[in-house]
This record gives sequence, structure tokens and C-alpha cells, in this order.
Amino acid sequence: MMKATRLFKFGAIMALFSICGTLFAQIQTFPWQGTNREYLVRAPQGVEKPVPVLFFLHGLGDNITRVDSEYNFQQIAEDFGWVILVPQALPQSGFTMWNAGMMSSNIDDSGFLMALVDSLAEPYHINLDSVFFTGFSMGGFMTHRMAIEHGDRIAGCAPVSGLITFAMSELNPVSPVRMLHIHGTSDNVVNYDGTSQVFGGTLGLSVEAILEYWQNANSCDGEPEIDTLPDTHNDGLRFIRYTYDCGTELEHIKVVGGTHTWYHSDAQYDASYMNLIHEFFTRKVIDDGVTEIPTGRLNIWPNPTQGVFNMEVEETSTVEVIDVQGRVVVRQEVQSGTACIDLSGMPEGVYFVKRESGTAKVIVAK
Repeated sequence: MMKATRLFKFGAIMALFSICGTLFAQIQTFPWQGTNREYLVRAPQGVEKPVPVLFFLHGLGDNITRVDSEYNFQQIAEDFGWVILVPQALPQSGFTMWNAGMMSSNIDDSGFLMALVDSLAEPYHINLDSVFFTGFSMGGFMTHRMAIEHGDRIAGCAPVSGLITFAMSELNPVSPVRMLHIHGTSDNVVNYDGTSQVFGGTLGLSVEAILEYWQNANSCDGEPEIDTLPDTHNDGLRFIRYTYDCGTELEHIKVVGGTHTWYHSDAQYDASYMNLIHEFFTRKVIDDGVTEIPTGRLNIWPNPTQGVFNMEVEETSTVEVIDVQGRVVVRQEVQSGTACIDLSGMPEGVYFVKRESGTAKVIVAK
């Protein structure tokens, strides 16, 4: 149980996280601990072979119909070829919230989430070796908890603007787990240093302490490799990626100037959180849960594209473009400098651009 000083004005924090939603979406239920727990499923159509599943855990006070509408999970499911699961947290103290270890609760959200995916594996053709979690704000806190308690069953986690609570930090992870932590440096709700700038209290470990926690869990050595994503928009943001040398992958994306916001538009910002997360996960998995992808970096623009995109090329090499079914749709030799790849004859969707130096994802949206 956390000390009272670490719970400081929790109702006020909950109010700050709270977002009301009035949108309607079809909701399904799953019985757990005597309660019918609600969730939404967005799945690609006509898929019969096993596919990965991505959980999205909403923030405190939020609801699944609002986030489903705002983030367009149906389109994401179609683009990625993955099942997207959006579960609903239960109300506590007047707000929907996950039991992420921030306060004493007997609600077993951790068990519920794993039982839910088991129950949906057969009807939705889910590959249980390709279970991924991401979440925003308190959903990010809960994503860390899932990684700590169920890393032996989870293929990767990507918490956004969420911390490891003090209660969870006292636990040893059951297994190393592929981890991408994303956090803005100007987040005044869940500060980079673990405090809340607005209310003057401490919510959990700082980002630096979180990275140290996962470095220990994932057997990392040395200093991280640092690279900055291309500055393509005048958005006041800089996306800096820290890649650690680990037995199990660990990355951090520091969003310099980033606030308590889920950035989800490549057309408006230098990067989309969902695309960054999917790209991190797909280095291990394309669409059948087994295909390995190199971990290098490629600079591609514009992305999304209407069909034609550019890429930086250091030396003459061969580029392959692979669709979500694993088929090579373009193979082209490119010269050093700026190369142009034409996918205008291909249907809309997600493609993977592969060179010896790395792999990147490109979205064709006509």
C-alpha cells in the first residue's frame, strides 16, 4: 500500500485526467470478479490466420467510446492488420481508473486484461505469442503494471505519459519484456521527473528511474544510442530516441516540448505515437507473430504518402517494400543521396521499407 503522502489530493488529479464522452459505440461485456467488464474490439475483416493484438488502455476518467472515435481504432486495425482491444476501466471514487498500484484497491484489472485476451483468442484469431499493450496517462501506468506482472506473456509494451508507481517499483518483473516508454518534457500532469507540476506531489518514479528499472530487468549495458527523428513540421516538438543495448529491447522517446497529449497525426506533428509504437512492435512481428525485422533507422518522407515517397540513402543498395502479408511488392536498386520510391500503383495501407541498414513503415493514404 502506498503511503498517504504519495496519494496527495488524488481526487484533484483524477479531475485533471477526466474527459467526458457522449459518443456511442457498440460495447461487449466479459464477466470478471462478479462484474460484466466492458470492452470494444476492432478487427480487420476477412482474416482467418492468427494475428497480433494490441491493447489500448485509456486515461483516468476517460471512456472507450470516446477514445475509439478519436483515435479511429477501426481504421488502425485495418491499416495494421491487427486486432485492437479497448477495455473499459471501472469507476472508483467517481472516476473510471485502472488499478495501477497508485492507491489501495481490490479490483484485479491485471487478471481481467489477460483473461479477456484468452477469451477472445479463438473468435478473433489472436496469436497469443503476439500480445502488445499501450496506454496513455493512467493507461500508461497500467501498461507498466502489465509488463511487470505479465511480461512472460506479453510481446511488448509502450506506455505513454505514464509512470511506474512506487508500489509497482518494489516488484521484480516476472520476465524481461520489450519496452518503449514515451514521455513529453513539458507534461505538467505527469511530469518527466515523476511529480505533478500542477499539484506539487509525486506520482511515481521519474522517467530516468523508470529507464534504470527496465535496464536492470532487460539486462542492458552501456550508454544508449541517441538519434533525433526528422523535423518535418513546425510543431514546437523534437522527438529524440534513446536505444539501449539490451538482451531484450528497451527504447525511450523523449518528446522535447511535449505536453500531456497523445500526438496521433503525422500530418500535423513530426511523428505519430501510434505509428512509432507499431513500428517498434513490428521489428519483432509483422502480421503473423514470427517475422523478424532489423532494428536500424530509415528517414522517409512524406509519411503518410499518396504513393510516392523519398528516403535518405547513404550508399548504393537494394530497397524492398513489403506489404502486411509479407509479400515483396517493390524491389529497387537505389543510389546514394535522396531516392524516390513509387507506390502509386499499390492499394492504401501499411507497407514496410527494408534495406540492410534498417526497416521503416510507410502508410499509403490516397
